[in-house]
Amino acid sequence: MVRFVLDPEGRVVPDLEGRLPGRGMWLSADADVLERAVKRGAFARAARRTVHVPPDLRARIEDGLTRRIRDLIGFARRGRQAVCGRETVLEWLRSGRAGLLVEASDGSAAERARLVGNREVPVVAPLPAAVLGAVFGRDHAVHVAVAPGRLSGAIAAEAKRLAGFGRPAGA
Repeated sequence: MVRFVLDPEGRVVPDLEGRLPGRGMWLSADADVLERAVKRGAFARAARRTVHVPPDLRARIEDGLTRRIRDLIGFARRGRQAVCGRETVLEWLRSGRAGLLVEASDGSAAERARLVGNREVPVVAPLPAAVLGAVFGRDHAVHVAVAPGRLSGAIAAEAKRLAGFGRPAGA
């Protein structure tokens, strides 16, 4: 689900963290649902007033979710709960330390399948290799392992929301 609020000028603003003040309007994290809501005037009906829906609302949601995923992976890295690089990730997978595998969306599906093997670890692929690499101070990173816990759960949830808007969430 994605929460929306109105700013003081009556513009619809996505509240991805769920912390902005005001009465929230909720929609499923799905591009088709958003499109239908905009066409049918659902925001104006829910707010009981005239509202302005920005034409780039979907792009704002995608950018915001991408930023949130990148930030959450950064938090995990700084807390030593995330590593990148094929060999390090493989070591974490073998030892059972990986609670989530974050793969580059532009990475090879065949390589991803070889890395995961028969392991029962959730896999998401929300960001390109250049963005994942920037989190770790590298040019690119294709494989990232995140330790089990709240951060891995939050990353998986945000990746699922992003997938609803057309970007891949899992392999």
